[in-house]
Amino acid sequence: MIRILLALALTLPLPALADALVAARTLRSGTVLAPEDIRIDPQAVGKLDNPDAVLGMELRVMLSEGRPIEPAHLTAPRIVARNQLVTIAYERDTLRIETEGRALSAGGVGDTIRVMNNASRTTLSGRVAADGTVIVAQN
Repeated sequence: MIRILLALALTLPLPALADALVAARTLRSGTVLAPEDIRIDPQAVGKLDNPDAVLGMELRVMLSEGRPIEPAHLTAPRIVARNQLVTIAYERDTLRIETEGRALSAGGVGDTIRVMNNASRTTLSGRVAADGTVIVAQN
């Protein structure tokens, strides 16, 4: 029985050690990664090894110091916060109509969020643009 377990253990692939990005300190969920938040650990096992790929990204989970940073831990940074006043825009060809609204959820560039038109109290769904404007589509 011991020989079988030993033979099985010797045939299983071992994780390769390579440079991996790890948290330089304990990082809270929602932290936008800066250079002082990460470090390269040659002994860590992880999927990310390029600091440029993670700088400016937002953490979805809390990471303890020394824990490898994985792609699933990252998301695009939120540029619209929940309850933030936003510009709601409707665009079609050369027509653009804008009004003020309130974000009902947070979102990053390209995310679809719900917003409330402050004038009519109507709830709409729209896509967050790079400038923080929420672009709504025709129903």
